[in-house]
Amino acid sequence: MDTCSQIISYEQGELDASSTLCLFAELLRTGLAWKLQGHYGRTAASLIEGGYLSREGDILRQLKDA
Repeated sequence: MDTCSQIISYEQGELDASSTLCLFAELLRTGLAWKLQGHYGRTAASLIEGGYLSREGDILRQLKDA
């Protein structure tokens, strides 16, 4: 699935925790996290601060599904 399709699925609430983390890792790797609407940058920053992702987009630990 391409990034655009993943974003659409994310916005429709269709991604599980693992897929969401992979999406934000990709957004960080490409720099899109900082270019899209503010929610994406804030969420990326929160995932970095929480120790889930590095600033470069590496996954450091997994999120748990709710």
